[in-house]
Amino acid sequence: MRRLSWLIVGVALGFVGAHFVNQTPEGRRFFERVNRGAREFGDAVAEGYRVAEEEFSEALDDVERRLAKLEAKK
Repeated sequence: MRRLSWLIVGVALGFVGAHFVNQTPEGRRFFERVNRGAREFGDAVAEGYRVAEEEFSEALDDVERRLAKLEAKK
């Protein structure tokens, strides 16, 4: 329970500190860079997921075609 309390206090202090830093022009530029990087990272992860999903779908279609050919040979 004590660690949870310290975590909550730390998060609260982090938000207060971020609020004060964001009030300066340099702070706003910093957070804009952080947000841009996080957005680019999220976009890259989403694109990787789409590519993997497409490859999986193609592989599954190939397996289904091969199974259909085997069934037709019976």
